[in-house]
Order: sequence, then C-alpha cells, then structure tokens
Amino acid sequence: MTTATSLISLGAMIFAPGTSAAEQNVREKAPTARKASFAPPETAANRPSLEGIARGMPAGSDNILVFSAPPRETEEEGIRMYQPIAEYLSRIIGKTIVYKHPSDWLTYQTQMQRGSYDLVFDGPHFNSWRISKLQHSALVKIAGEHVFAVVVRKDDNRITDIKQLAGQKVCGMNPPNLGTLAVLGEFDNPARQPLIMNNIGWAKAYEGVAFEKKCTAAIVPMENLKKFSNSENLVRIVYKTKVLPNQAFSAGPRISTADQARIAAALISQEGSPAMARLISANGTDKGLAYASKEDYAGLDVYLKDTWGYGR
Repeated sequence: MTTATSLISLGAMIFAPGTSAAEQNVREKAPTARKASFAPPETAANRPSLEGIARGMPAGSDNILVFSAPPRETEEEGIRMYQPIAEYLSRIIGKTIVYKHPSDWLTYQTQMQRGSYDLVFDGPHFNSWRISKLQHSALVKIAGEHVFAVVVRKDDNRITDIKQLAGQKVCGMNPPNLGTLAVLGEFDNPARQPLIMNNIGWAKAYEGVAFEKKCTAAIVPMENLKKFSNSENLVRIVYKTKVLPNQAFSAGPRISTADQARIAAALISQEGSPAMARLISANGTDKGLAYASKEDYAGLDVYLKDTWGYGR
C-alpha cells in the first residue's frame, strides 16, 4: 500500500503534455465566467523541457501512474474515497497507481495542465479539455444526466430569478468547478455577479443555505439535492443548468490502450463495486457507471475559456 510519504513525494513528478489536437468546433455561445485563478504564465525560459524532465525522473518512475481528482473533499476524505480505487486498479493492470490529493484548485489546475496526472476523475469540461489538449481518452462516466440547481430557502421570498443573486453570497465551490462556471455564465457583467463562498463538499454548500443561512443561495448537483433529507421542505429551486454529460474517468497517453480497456472494464465490473462505493455515493446516484466516449465531451471545454491556462 502506498504510504502518505510516498504520495507527497510524487508531487515533484511532472510529465509534459503531448502535442495539442485541433480544438472542437463549438456550436453554442460560450458562457461568460470570471477567471478561476491566477498564476504567472510560463515562458520559454521557465517551461521545463522534455529532456530536463526525463533527467530529473527517479529510477522506476515510468512504472508509477498518478491518479487525481479535484479538491472537492478534504485530503482525508479524498484518500478514503480514491485510494481504494488506485489500489484496486493497480492489481488489475499490474502497475503501481497512486492517488495524489491536490492541496487546492490552483495546484490541481497547474498539475493537470502540465500533464502530471495519468488517470483523472472530474467534470465534463475538464475531460473535454484533456481529450483535446493532452490526448486523454474518456473511459467511464457516472451514469445519468448531470444538472446543477441553484436553491434558496423556501421561506425566502426575495429571490425568484437567478439574476437577483448579483452581489449576493452563494455557497458552492470556487471556479473552475463546472456548476459555478455555469451559474456565473448567466451574469453578463463581471462586476454584477454572485459572491461565491467556497465550501468543501456539496453537503456543506447545501447546509450553508438550508440550516446555517450564511448564503442566500447554494449551487448543488440535482442528484445530490434529491438525496438530502427533507430538502423539498427546506429549499426551492430558482435555476437549473442545462443537461450535461456526467463526470468521468479519463486516462492519459502513458497508460497503454490495452490497460485503458482493462481499467474501464474493471471500474464498471461487479468486482470493482466495493472500491467504487464511496465515489458513487458521493455523487448522489445509485445508477453506477457507464462507458464513456470522447464524443460525449466534445466542445465542453468552452466553459474553461476564461480560466487561466486552459485557453492557450
């Protein structure tokens, strides 16, 4: 089993992304969203070369694959959820897969953009970007539709339309979380947007409105909202995003085509159910997983157009 120390040491491993594929033509108007984060742009002088990366790799690193997911949970929760998946898949393909928890969204974005992650589970916009830019393949996805809802307390009669949330506190997750980007895209003027109050986990975002009243509204996936006890009597929906393909696993080019097929089959198999149980539960669904294809996610990277590092 991989120790916490070995997981931390893997943070130094950087793998350069492959040559970019042509961007998908997007048939719909790109949503407006404020920038998710800032980091100084890489220049030719500070961008690591392939040769430099190769020389800096520790012996045997080619046999270690890195699995990650967004920091939507605490590190402890992330390890409980994803470490069993990494260990299970390591047995399936006979190579070491380690789970690396990103400390924050900026770390997650930066490492993803550098191609540091070989296996990733996250939202459709990220999958779309990696397929287009890093030659990732979509493996399996959460079955069912992916829709976000904006909810307010049922006894709060002030808000009847999403536009009324301009300048109001909204509990959710920081950009580039897809639900947040989709909601911010409804506000044309960046100076007249909601104030996103970051929460660790969808339950915390919901509780920030339903119980703690620290936010006027909350952004939560519909599937999760349905699972919250008595939610229909505590909150009401003022906005729903359009239907999107669900979150998915994608694999990078350091994982062979044969191993990608083994991983996909293992994830949706009955044998894989114990390792996947926490992940399925966290996504508020009992529908399990289904095979995914790159066509499912074509063009959805448009949601990231105003997020640093994804437009280049």
